[in-house]
Amino acid sequence: MLENIKNYFIGARKEFKAITWPSTAETRQLTTIVIALAVAFAFFLGVFDYLFTYLLEQLVFTLI
Repeated sequence: MLENIKNYFIGARKEFKAITWPSTAETRQLTTIVIALAVAFAFFLGVFDYLFTYLLEQLVFTLI
């Protein structure tokens, strides 16, 4: 049992050494893309939320 656990951690260590990590420039570029997409998506959802709220208010007030 302990041998299996030891082999697991040895294998995990080998896998971590095989990882190709992105460069600092790539990390900054991808982070910028993620932040830009998050802001764009938030704006998109905000516009639709405002639009649906406005339409629902118009619908409710015309029924009253």
